[in-house]
Amino acid sequence: MKWEKKGLIYKPDGTLWWAKTHAAIPTPVLLDKSTIRIYFASRDRNNVSRIGYIDVDSRDPSIVLDISKEPVLDIGVRGAFDDNGVLPSSIVKFDDKLFLYYIGFQLGVKVRYFLFSGLAISVDSGKSFSRYSRVPILDRSDAGLYFRTAPYVYLESSTDTWHMWYVEGNTWTTLSSGKEVPVYTIKYLKSTDGITWPNEGNILSGFNFKTSDEHGFGRPFILRDGDGYKMFYSIRTKSKGYRIGYAESVDGINWIRKDEEVGIDVSKAGWDSEMICFASIVKVRNKTYMFYNGNNYGETGIGYAVLIKE
Repeated sequence: MKWEKKGLIYKPDGTLWWAKTHAAIPTPVLLDKSTIRIYFASRDRNNVSRIGYIDVDSRDPSIVLDISKEPVLDIGVRGAFDDNGVLPSSIVKFDDKLFLYYIGFQLGVKVRYFLFSGLAISVDSGKSFSRYSRVPILDRSDAGLYFRTAPYVYLESSTDTWHMWYVEGNTWTTLSSGKEVPVYTIKYLKSTDGITWPNEGNILSGFNFKTSDEHGFGRPFILRDGDGYKMFYSIRTKSKGYRIGYAESVDGINWIRKDEEVGIDVSKAGWDSEMICFASIVKVRNKTYMFYNGNNYGETGIGYAVLIKE
């Protein structure tokens, strides 16, 4: 496939108290044929993330129609799994509600941080969200001691089955600079209600590190394509940070990595010249858009590209 980059859409200008820097992990939902709402996480002056949104024109996503003046989801109570940051990961429309699956960030003492998954629900078309619970819907496990997070959830309406692909990890590795960074992979779960999930996920066949430089597969985004699945995900490396990867599967469990076919890479200069990551896809008006982050995990904002070749 081939993507044509269209440039930056949004970067916080620092005027909002909760959005001083970053617009991380763009998570879109189609409000109607004219409007795409993109949820994202911005950081306040203390580097704590909250979730807000921008509305963009589906005919030209560079046109920002609205920006949330306040966060739609704030951090959790002191000591909770999400007390030092919340970031969006996946949106599901269900029974006139929006289910927001999000990443909860908590600082550690003997390890740098923990990431587990929460659920918040909106009954006002996504203008605000309320937590389903103050505890994670994906909490720690033996295989996911530090990370069970960044879920992508897909509701198969024909069978009332909820499918989830998520990030899991329980080890760290050290960069040449001495900084510890997490090691994690993608796993799969399914549920009957989208709320209660098994404690251990299925390992995905095909998701092995190709080189010693790779140490993480981040935030999957899944497209159901005919009888199979397509996945866009972020490959984290020690030397280059993130790059966008691509894989295909017949059953959602057994995958073939086809990273060389993703059709998009860093630019020679500018806001996405050092890394690209956290891709999400929207199909509308006979066009396919990719929304993604660039340098430093979203510090430089949200940009988009248009699919010009399958």
